[in-house]
Amino acid sequence: MGPDQPAADGYADRMADTPPGAPLPSPPASAAPSAGATPRMPLRRLGWRRFLVLAGVVLFIAGCAVFMVFTLGQSLGVRALLIGVVAAILPVPVLVACFLWLDRYEPEPLKYLIFCFAWGAFVSTAAALTVNEFAAARFADWGLPAALTGVLVAPFIEELTKALGPILLLVFRRREWSGITDGLVYCGLSAVGFAMVENILYLGGYGYAAGADRYGPATGTQQVIAIFIVRILLFGFAHPLFTSMTGVGLGVAARTADRRVRVLAPVAGLLLAMMLHGTWNLLPTLTQATGEALIMLYGFLGLMVPIFFGMVGLAVWLRAWEGRLTERTLPDYVRAGWLSPPEVAALSSLGRRHAARSWARRVAGDAGVRAMRGYQFAATRLALLRDGSLRGLDRKPADRERTAAEERELLEAITAYRSFFVGRDPQAPAGVWDGSRYHLRFPDGSQRPVAAPEEPVVPIPVVLAPPPPPLGYAQPGWYGPPPAGSWPSGHR
Repeated sequence: MGPDQPAADGYADRMADTPPGAPLPSPPASAAPSAGATPRMPLRRLGWRRFLVLAGVVLFIAGCAVFMVFTLGQSLGVRALLIGVVAAILPVPVLVACFLWLDRYEPEPLKYLIFCFAWGAFVSTAAALTVNEFAAARFADWGLPAALTGVLVAPFIEELTKALGPILLLVFRRREWSGITDGLVYCGLSAVGFAMVENILYLGGYGYAAGADRYGPATGTQQVIAIFIVRILLFGFAHPLFTSMTGVGLGVAARTADRRVRVLAPVAGLLLAMMLHGTWNLLPTLTQATGEALIMLYGFLGLMVPIFFGMVGLAVWLRAWEGRLTERTLPDYVRAGWLSPPEVAALSSLGRRHAARSWARRVAGDAGVRAMRGYQFAATRLALLRDGSLRGLDRKPADRERTAAEERELLEAITAYRSFFVGRDPQAPAGVWDGSRYHLRFPDGSQRPVAAPEEPVVPIPVVLAPPPPPLGYAQPGWYGPPPAGSWPSGHR
């Protein structure tokens, strides 16, 4: 659905060469615009078991948060803690916005995004602080330098605990994972939460508290500014970059039916994150031990910068993956009569989706915009569901039944959303798509069957004929026409 220009060249050429056809059938009753509230996707009921699990998770994260506030407050003092909190929070909205920018095609549920951020901020930091302090004490007892904690212990425990929250989501909510993009978002938000709390320790403790205790508040403030510039402005991407390696592995595991890959990909990503983190911590340790500042410079420019830009390039490419997936997968539903070719084309990029929402606002107001957003989300979910079924992700009969039920729910939701804007534009010809061609009625009263253009980039908003049954999980390769008898007589 998008800007409606029915006289576009591709359509006009074909219309001019096509003689009038059979009478245009009436739109189905389900396609009539609804006067009620904007339809919504079906919501899963919150049973007592899910409620207990949710309450347990919230209480556990809250307990870890209380532990971290108490521990940091005791070690830093109230003033240093508050200064550290304010300074550490400043970059968080920017970093979170970057990861949400990646998640534009199929935004993940807010509750899971909050869970990952809170997990990294409180659970991961609580575990890492406890283990790191224990390891530092053991190294001191053995007469070894405390810097070994940052090189040998911190990368292991920090990357493992940061990834544990997204791993739990993958295990218990695998259907919420659409691929590597989701892995980057979930793991990235966990890392941002971890970095925020860790920065409180550095800015408030090593910055303000250390400087104020020695030379007064002015020196403490100067140290906060210096640490903020170096640790956040220059190297603020470090933790998200490390954990993104695990996110890639988890994303690969989420979209494969190979059990070996499901295990090996996350393990490989986690090990790579640990090694990258350890190398990063090793650079300042070697610089301090040798007095050679070039070690840090060469390591930063030769290792971290290329990896960072490589991950940014991968993220940008993956951002459009879900849009391209709709072009590859949803044509199955076009041939089955559930969607029209231009609707699939209008889903393939964020620019076209924005144009579709603008068109929906013009013809149906705010309700049309809300319906268009819901339509685009449901269509993207449908493409991911279809792709997963073709990949063989659901091997158990119960999973296949659930996939079939979700497919039906998504198709019904798409049909309901379309009713808010299809047929409301007086500038567009009345039309019906029957799964293979259009049947259009023009202002002069003529009726013509029109074949779909090879590249349907200028959508004509049309009504769909009565839809056939969903494609179904049992027929992943069926691209044929609707079952016989499913169309009115004028469509045969």
